[in-house]
Amino acid sequence: MFSENKKEKKMTEGPTSQNISQGTTLIGDMSSEGDFRIEGTVEGNVVTKGKVVVGKTGFIKGTLQGTDAYFEGKFSGKLTLSGTLTLKDSAVIEGEVSVAKLAVEPGAAFNVTCLMKGAVKEINSGQKSKTA
Repeated sequence: MFSENKKEKKMTEGPTSQNISQGTTLIGDMSSEGDFRIEGTVEGNVVTKGKVVVGKTGFIKGTLQGTDAYFEGKFSGKLTLSGTLTLKDSAVIEGEVSVAKLAVEPGAAFNVTCLMKGAVKEINSGQKSKTA
């Protein structure tokens, strides 16, 4: 009796993580409320409120709009994130990128036009301002 309630609750709680396996090709537009991992190929427009993880065998060709993305694989197209783009050393990114934060490991290929949006920190030129 108690185990059935736990299963039912687990199935109805918020969005779950989805996977696109290696060897799978998805052509078209994709929308998700939750996180997902791509090990295959996606050609088209991807929109998500969750985190996208692109594994070493993963490839997105098209557009990606979301919060955060973690790349070990490849991307070609237009990438727009409101959060952080993390590139591991095996990542290959080409196209247009607009992000709030960027983390790039040595070895990653980042051949893009990049726009950083978010909080701008003021650079101190070494002069201290005096207040009266």
